Amino acid sequence: MTDPPPPTAAKSHLSSSCTPLEQEVLDEYARLLSNLQKLSTSVSTLADRPTAEILDGLRLLERKTSLVCTLLKASVYSIVLQQQIYGGDDGGGEEEG
Repeated sequence: MTDPPPPTAAKSHLSSSCTPLEQEVLDEYARLLSNLQKLSTSVSTLADRPTAEILDGLRLLERKTSLVCTLLKASVYSIVLQQQIYGGDDGGGEEEG
């Protein structure tokens, strides 16, 4: 399988016979091709790496995500608590019951 010509070569060759919309679509296809090639390279790299190394990386990511989630919950709780302290002193708790 041969590699397709670079997007710039296709652009200069077809720009005279294409409408601007067609050229824009062709440019998007060229970007899509580039992104798919990058994805293919990344997947190939991941497939070659040892499973233990991938799992260690995922565990680290899970810990960081958990930390961010905990900090977000604490921030939301702090905001709600401040709103209750500053705006809820009018007896708002008695109205609910």
